[in-house]
Amino acid sequence: MGNILDLAYNTEAPKMVIPEYGRNVQKMIDHAIDIEDAQERNKCAKAIIQVMGQINQQLKEHEDVNQKLWSHLLIMSNFKLDVDFPYEKTDEDKFNSKPDSVPYPKNDIKYGHYGKIMENLIDAAVIYPEGEEKNNLTIHIANLLKTSYLLWNRDSVADVVIIKNLEQLSNGKLTVKAEDLRDTSDILKQYKKKKTSNNSKYQKHKNRR
Repeated sequence: MGNILDLAYNTEAPKMVIPEYGRNVQKMIDHAIDIEDAQERNKCAKAIIQVMGQINQQLKEHEDVNQKLWSHLLIMSNFKLDVDFPYEKTDEDKFNSKPDSVPYPKNDIKYGHYGKIMENLIDAAVIYPEGEEKNNLTIHIANLLKTSYLLWNRDSVADVVIIKNLEQLSNGKLTVKAEDLRDTSDILKQYKKKKTSNNSKYQKHKNRR
């Protein structure tokens, strides 16, 4: 019966700002706030600090342990405890203020299955000096696009789709011919062979354990 009552109490009780000190310390602080006599209130605060120091042993590793305890006391009182604080008080506005939101980097990717790295590679190829090396690089990129597409789709893809995607991603500055692209069956066969090899290595490693 007692366990049921404790469960109900913990569930219905207000959430504590610093739960590490426990509900009893929070009750002591709430009581100290209501003490009318300033001298008694200060004595009570010092007693609470001693209890908090015993509970939170980790703070002993810090040089400013007492300052942290008094700061925690103020915070747990929701800044309502009116006593003679031996240290500079924690600023309530700064404590309750929300940190500035960090803008999330937006990398707009036209085709998710190609990824941003592939788009960066295409951008680099666009500004590459004209010549045979650029043509070979463009063909290599086109085949990487086709491989990425097949790994994502794992079925088939028309070469005209890859050529169109390359032209779109390069703003019409890069293109290849259909005969420059690898055969779909060869790509899938190589992927399947690589996957089988990786599974075999994993199984061997697993058996050695």
